[in-house]
Amino acid sequence: MRIMTLPCDGIGPEIMAATLEVVEAASKKFGLGLTFEEAESGFDSLKNHGITLREEVLDRARSEFDGVILGTQSHMDYPPLAEGGRNVSAGFRIGLDLYANVRPARSRDFLPNKAPGMDLVIMREATEGFYPDRNMHKGVGEMMPDPDMALSVRKITRHGSMRICREAFKLAMQRDKKVAAIHKANSFLMTDGLFLECFRDVAKDFPEVETEELIVDAFAALLVRHPEKYDVVVATNFYGDILSDLASELSGSLGLAGSINANAETGLCCAQAQHGSAPDIAGKNVANPTSLILSAAMMLIWLGEQRGVQNLMDAGQAIADAVDTVIDDPAKRTRDLGGSVNTDDFGRFVAEELSERAIAA
Repeated sequence: MRIMTLPCDGIGPEIMAATLEVVEAASKKFGLGLTFEEAESGFDSLKNHGITLREEVLDRARSEFDGVILGTQSHMDYPPLAEGGRNVSAGFRIGLDLYANVRPARSRDFLPNKAPGMDLVIMREATEGFYPDRNMHKGVGEMMPDPDMALSVRKITRHGSMRICREAFKLAMQRDKKVAAIHKANSFLMTDGLFLECFRDVAKDFPEVETEELIVDAFAALLVRHPEKYDVVVATNFYGDILSDLASELSGSLGLAGSINANAETGLCCAQAQHGSAPDIAGKNVANPTSLILSAAMMLIWLGEQRGVQNLMDAGQAIADAVDTVIDDPAKRTRDLGGSVNTDDFGRFVAEELSERAIAA
């Protein structure tokens, strides 16, 4: 299997190196035969090719690779799109139609958190919604008719809503068989109304799954008050983006939250950390690589499930278990978790823990 890696910007190269050390250890232990090829993106690509993400990189990711591990981007600092500043993350999500952004949030008893008992997954639609760079065939869905007025267009489609809801229900069948749909249909009558209509249609195919419909602002409060109540949460792009950051921070830290972008129909999957590029600590070897490591583990599990390859699933779970074992030891935690361990050392600790683990019969 071939994996494309894109270190990208800020702390991306450092956390990518730590992640690859872990994934290579998993590949060796479980006989996965993974190979890795790095592609340029972000500021390096802008400098060398005049654009932060070339179309040929997407074409190769689509046709030549089994998975993608994407580093962090500093897209707020990119020049305008006309000058080559393409949003790399959005480029992959739209270019490869990676509509399912899967973001788990799980509290760990051995780490400080504000949400005891939280163990949920937010299924976020990632290719439309309120994001102006991904809701028009040509141009963007944001405009300024005059210097004192700005307008934004939101796109919700039946196709996009049906497929993300279906993936949410499929996931719920593997978990506690509960799905909560997040909306604001009391205000967005047509757009969120269409999303809820699709949610209810899909629910008919999964009678075993308990459903709930929650207004987004109320759900934000309930997530703080009763985090243990929720299992799978499905939302449109904008709501899912905000709520997944909230859930991850409540459960411990954005730095501990994995994330994948996937398409169940094409079999394409991209691992991507939930957090940003942290340019203030870039190059200092102090960033916590846990999020990207767990994202890579999720990618292996997802690919294994799609292809029916048990070794991939076992390798991904073993990585996740090794991460928990390492961060359970205060002496092996990174600075953001109250320790003093560097980025590369943390990756080495996880790789060593993984290598020492017995493979389950």
